[in-house]
Amino acid sequence: MNTSSSVTPLTPHTTTTHQSMALPAHIKGLSLVNLAARQRMLSQRMILQTLLAARGDAQKLEAAQRSLQIFSESQQHLLATYPQLETGGAQRIAATYQGPQGVGPVIEAFIRQMQHTLEQIVRSSPRVAEALIELVGQTDRILEALNTATTAFDEVGKAQSEAMIKELAGIVGDIQSVAKEAKVVSFNAQIMAARAGQHGREFAVVANVLSDITGEIDGLTRKAAVLADRNKLAA
Repeated sequence: MNTSSSVTPLTPHTTTTHQSMALPAHIKGLSLVNLAARQRMLSQRMILQTLLAARGDAQKLEAAQRSLQIFSESQQHLLATYPQLETGGAQRIAATYQGPQGVGPVIEAFIRQMQHTLEQIVRSSPRVAEALIELVGQTDRILEALNTATTAFDEVGKAQSEAMIKELAGIVGDIQSVAKEAKVVSFNAQIMAARAGQHGREFAVVANVLSDITGEIDGLTRKAAVLADRNKLAA
């Protein structure tokens, strides 16, 4: 086969470069946890595509190369983006990838082996079978590593969601307190305007507008409270 292979390997030096570039279409719109979960599916797809490519299927070879490119770019994006998380979440992900039992080396080894195997297929090397055996032998390790990474991103996402809901509930409570105080002010202003008679007309208009505003605030805070409760249950 003379199909060319152009796959970007995963290295620590390429993450900052990808961070400053426009995101590829296959990454846009995906959360970190969804991106991590897709890596599991891609790893298994690549292995199957590579096995078929080794049997002479040129289309599967091209498909495997595309899948590897997507996998590598996605992994680089994950590594470049997680430091932007809040401190606890970033530390959790860093430990998952780089700790004593970190999955980072396993994922990097898988990418290198995948690239090596595809290059052997492209060159019709007599060592293709050997490369395939090594690749298939990594299946369980890479799947376990990607499952671990996905679980970590999922747990961090849930923790952030819970913290956000708690903060939202606090903000809603503060707004409700302000609205109650504004109601009292509006009520007192209306009484004062009524006592002032003719001279209190303009003051009465202001008091009525304030009353309308506090009514709208009440409605919005009730909606926000319901939304916060729904999100809490969904989390």
